[in-house]
Amino acid sequence: MSEYRDIQSAVRVEKFRIWFAWLTGNVIMLLIARATQNVHIVSVITQVLLVVLFLLLTFTAIRMTNALNRKAAAKRRTVLGDDV
Repeated sequence: MSEYRDIQSAVRVEKFRIWFAWLTGNVIMLLIARATQNVHIVSVITQVLLVVLFLLLTFTAIRMTNALNRKAAAKRRTVLGDDV
């Protein structure tokens, strides 16, 4: 049962790291958008790039979390003996 707890805590830490990196990246993007808002053409280009980057970061974070959930579920089945 100790292995199960170790797996759960490792998954929790990794999820926290993934979503903290996502949040940090978005805050940095907002700061860049705010800094370039008064330069008109640069502002438009920056905003378009930041929307694309936001979507890519979100998609990547969700995929990483889902992959982590699948790995954790497989390990959990192995530790608890529910392998089919």
